[in-house]
Amino acid sequence: MYYMIIAVVDEIERCTSLLDEWETVGVKGITILESTGLGRVREAAVRDDLPLMPSLRNLMQTREEHHRTLFSVVDGEEMIDRVIEATERVLGNLNEPNKGILFALPVARVHGMNYQVRE
Repeated sequence: MYYMIIAVVDEIERCTSLLDEWETVGVKGITILESTGLGRVREAAVRDDLPLMPSLRNLMQTREEHHRTLFSVVDGEEMIDRVIEATERVLGNLNEPNKGILFALPVARVHGMNYQVRE
């Protein structure tokens, strides 16, 4: 059975190491998205370095704390265990605060998994 693994990483500076570790355990085709959470959006809304009436441009130019969301489709529960172990080697115990979150969802159907990785 195939599973989609999704990891939201708080420490974006560790993403390169995490991607390398995922590849080492056999994950292929990792997609990376820049993301942010509701808590960080709320924190940004109450910051005192923004103008009283900010424009959309001002909001887009201000520094905001981001996450990286990684996802991939893997084959089998054994691979899920390997990815969790690899992730915790890089990030530490995910049950500690501000480490991130990782979860896996069953995938009913997959098309396009039989591909060659581009060099």
